[in-house]
Amino acid sequence: MNTVYITSIGKFLPGSPVGNDEMEDYLGKVGGKSSKSKRIILEKNQIRNRYYAMDKEQKSLYSNAEMAALAIRDALDRNGDVAAEDIGFLATGSMSPDLLLPGFASMVHAETGLPVMEISSHAGLCASGMHAFKNAFLHIKTGEHKAAIACASEFVSREFKHTKYEAQGIERVPFETDFLRFMLSDGAGAAILQNTPSREGQSLRIEWIDNKSYANEYDTCMYTGMSKEDGIPSWLDYPSIHEAADHGALNLKQDVRLVNEIAKLGVRRFLELADEGRINPDAIDWMVCHYSSHYFKDEIFRLLRLSNVTIQEEKWFTNLYTKGNTAAASIFIMMEELLNTGQLFEGQQVLCIVPESGRFQTSFMLLTVVGPS
Repeated sequence: MNTVYITSIGKFLPGSPVGNDEMEDYLGKVGGKSSKSKRIILEKNQIRNRYYAMDKEQKSLYSNAEMAALAIRDALDRNGDVAAEDIGFLATGSMSPDLLLPGFASMVHAETGLPVMEISSHAGLCASGMHAFKNAFLHIKTGEHKAAIACASEFVSREFKHTKYEAQGIERVPFETDFLRFMLSDGAGAAILQNTPSREGQSLRIEWIDNKSYANEYDTCMYTGMSKEDGIPSWLDYPSIHEAADHGALNLKQDVRLVNEIAKLGVRRFLELADEGRINPDAIDWMVCHYSSHYFKDEIFRLLRLSNVTIQEEKWFTNLYTKGNTAAASIFIMMEELLNTGQLFEGQQVLCIVPESGRFQTSFMLLTVVGPS
């Protein structure tokens, strides 16, 4: 089995940062009225800036596949050890692909202009980016390929256009959707994985990746494509697409009665990994945790304290407040900033954590910083 290294990470954030006061200039005001939930949602998530891939006329400036390709190009430009023709495998993750079919990886591959290669699309929510990571990791580890790309990209703002809700006759967006409307935003990230470390800069050696699903224990929490209210399990079960849309089955929703379970599951799996000897909490130098809202950070800290585990707050890294919650792309965008801004030192351990509330998953990745080969 080969040792696997992340040798470069790139990102793409569309347009200029959008502050809290500007959000509805882009998303629009439903029925011409500002959201009554906006203030409390922003107080809870504490996001100050985010990026949107559409303008104030709600015209798309990029496709999601284009953003992914631009992040991949950034990662390749930062990597002096590998050329585009050396890449043998591409794995993508997204909750917001441009098309229902074909798979997102096909569309990204076309946008990148990379040569003929093996590809894999991972659909889902926040964990889909980590699923892409693990697929690329295993292809390098088993010797299938010498170099691979894992990427994730999100264009969720167009999901929240005011015109979508107005067409359904909605005058006030329900909280389970408004909650997401003022939390999610757009962006893309990509990582180059190789079987040798970088000759020039720092690399991140992947020790292991652990993905676990708890769908057998929980109901669906974050979803689009069904109606819990009507008891209809799929939008395809409606007589027509129009009727599914009119009943809100195509709206992205979060079951706020279940969402707090995600912090509990993340801490539960963290403690299990510690008991298994795969994590030594005292040896962790950086905790790169994708919590979707500042509210969940406080809850994670509280649960860790109850378990007699202390990880100093200065070890926790996030750019949620300045880059926004970009779902599956968030872990890439956080790692890009941590790696490319000179904050890492050889020998440090980095633990990446991505909890997902779709039907509940946890993803963990342990990395070690290594110097040039």
